[in-house]
Amino acid sequence: MSIQTKNYSFVRNKLLNKEEIAFLDVREEDPHAREHPLFAANLPLSRIEVDALGKLPNKNVAIVTLDDGEGFAELAAQRLTAIGYSDVSIFAGGVKAWKAAGGEVFKDVNVPSKSFGELVESKRHTPSLSAQEVKQLIDKKENIVVVDVRRFDEYNTMSIPTGISVPGAELVLRIPELAPDPKTKVIVNCAGRTRSIIGTQSLINAGIPNEVNALRNGTIGWTLADQELDKGQSRKFNEVSDGTRIEAALRARSVADRAGVKRTSLTEVQNWKSQAVFTTYFFDTRTPEEYEAGHLPGFRSTPGGQLVQETEMVAPVRGARIVLVDSNGGGVRANMPASWLAQMGWDVYVLDNINSADLTEKGGWIAPLPYLPTVKAVDAITVSNWLKTDSNTIAVDFSTHANYIKSHIPGSWYALRSQLAEAIKKIPKVDRYVLTSNPAQLSLFVAQDFQALVKAEVLVLEGGNAAWISAGLEIEKGASHLASPPLDRYKRPYEGTGIDPAAMQAYLDWEFGLVEQLGKDGTHHFWVL
Repeated sequence: MSIQTKNYSFVRNKLLNKEEIAFLDVREEDPHAREHPLFAANLPLSRIEVDALGKLPNKNVAIVTLDDGEGFAELAAQRLTAIGYSDVSIFAGGVKAWKAAGGEVFKDVNVPSKSFGELVESKRHTPSLSAQEVKQLIDKKENIVVVDVRRFDEYNTMSIPTGISVPGAELVLRIPELAPDPKTKVIVNCAGRTRSIIGTQSLINAGIPNEVNALRNGTIGWTLADQELDKGQSRKFNEVSDGTRIEAALRARSVADRAGVKRTSLTEVQNWKSQAVFTTYFFDTRTPEEYEAGHLPGFRSTPGGQLVQETEMVAPVRGARIVLVDSNGGGVRANMPASWLAQMGWDVYVLDNINSADLTEKGGWIAPLPYLPTVKAVDAITVSNWLKTDSNTIAVDFSTHANYIKSHIPGSWYALRSQLAEAIKKIPKVDRYVLTSNPAQLSLFVAQDFQALVKAEVLVLEGGNAAWISAGLEIEKGASHLASPPLDRYKRPYEGTGIDPAAMQAYLDWEFGLVEQLGKDGTHHFWVL
């Protein structure tokens, strides 16, 4: 199959003209995080089939795949074409060619959002307090409230003493009741800088009467100041009164209007869903629990704070249209994220006038999938018996490394699809391999590649790891039997505990330099309210 190539000028012109483009770095997340163009969204080759249709809903979008000479870009282009995408090209020469043409490259993940956060602080001089200043306020039992705007699981892992979990999009809705006294100081923290800057500035933009400050450098700054973090905390926001919701809705709508956020209706949304010309993303910005209790068909659960932080992870098509809905929060949790997305150069709409009768779907979001290959499958009980009695059977797990460590079939091997040939050399040679994964469908797509590299029988665990757990079978934890390096996850210097202080400081230094890098890149269309 002959696939077209594209160059630096093509991609750059698409970005400058705000035309739709899916510029996809198809390497694993770790090499992606080492260096990549600003708007090269990470969509690893390993997961193309299970992620593509959810992230690239318009099959006519211009797609350009990128690697660094490993050959992944061509394979990814072939797989995307096989799924049915009609305009797929390869970026000629990979990351090296991008740099040779004068293109700027960035480190880390979620770089568009992080660089935007730094731009906001530089333009608005978002107020902040040092870790030492906040610690002093806490020790003196001053009139303050500390709110942690990360995901709840991040907060639960480590948090600032007295902190309450209030994920970013919830702030404008919840703060009036968490800090009803206008004299109460509000301290907003995340792990590093971006979410606390955006959270603090959200409250300021919305006109909250309290003094608001970001905790400068978040939990990283706290740790570097040799101060103790809490662990395992579970303090969360409460529901708010109707009066609070109405007032918060007015504040948030005012901010969205000032940012140029557009409005849309359910009728218009239905038309966009059937449109093949433009890419439209439909996101429900409420909590996952509210979403699962009832949501609009076709809308994906993307809590608003994380959407602003991780936009390219769920919306890799730059230049696309984004529709947000918050059906039972007065629109606050759609309007506030929308105000930020508009400033980040997105064509963003908020869907208004939704009532409970419209929320006809329940449960979690189910990713759309292409036609699943027919593969010989076997049930969990049979596999369990084989593994206990037959030394010639081995299970191979293609889940993320993080999920593998949390739980896997005892004795199974971890492998990355993108590193399959090397992985098979490390896995013992046996007569039968059983492939499994989370999601279960991933191993179906791996099976054909695996079979081509071995002479043994290759089967797939029916239902994947979820079926194994549902059957009540024993699980194992830890990083044993690694046939591939854990390249699928870049180790963030702000997540978890026990991080090297030098890595934390290097991360902060990198963030401070992002505004200068944005200027050099010049394709972002960011502006600050």
